Amino acid sequence: MEPQLAAINLQTLTGPAIQPYLPALARLRINVFRDFPYLYAGSLDYEQRYLTTYLAADGAALIIAKAGEKIIGASTCLPLASETPNIQKPFLKNGMDVTSIMYFGESVLEPAFRGQGIGVKFFKAREAHAKNFSLATFCAVNRPPDHPARPTDYAPLDKFWQKRGFEKQVHLTCEMEWTDIGHTSQTTKTLTFWTKTL
Repeated sequence: MEPQLAAINLQTLTGPAIQPYLPALARLRINVFRDFPYLYAGSLDYEQRYLTTYLAADGAALIIAKAGEKIIGASTCLPLASETPNIQKPFLKNGMDVTSIMYFGESVLEPAFRGQGIGVKFFKAREAHAKNFSLATFCAVNRPPDHPARPTDYAPLDKFWQKRGFEKQVHLTCEMEWTDIGHTSQTTKTLTFWTKTL
């Protein structure tokens, strides 16, 4: 085990215990999702409003990663039945029971701490929290290979997700809107779901 990884502490929080960490999670989301492929031009006000969903949803969890007292990463999950209609829609359309599915939200980690196994621990912690559910799912944005903002060294996370046991479900997609970095208005993006039987 690398010394830096050994110093990282992960903690799973639920209910009111999530509240004090929402500002830090909002900042992480804005910073991490600025990068390709999300290119997300977020605002702190919107983020903190959005993240209150995790306070209201029964069964939601926030996993935080701390280096000492500093929060350097976070990961979220909540029952799919508590998610927005656009996230539920493809599952309902395919006759799937949303009450048996746990939705994995973001995993965000400061760049200096990547490649040390923390992402794997985030998945394990969320799966442990979802032990009473039959399926886990998350979605990822689709960007064309020739997108002008795609870095030359960009490596998709598909292989990492496959190693975690997730399979891409091309028939399960949803749409979301946000403003890309360098743009002035929101545009619609298509995201594809990945699933894993628990």
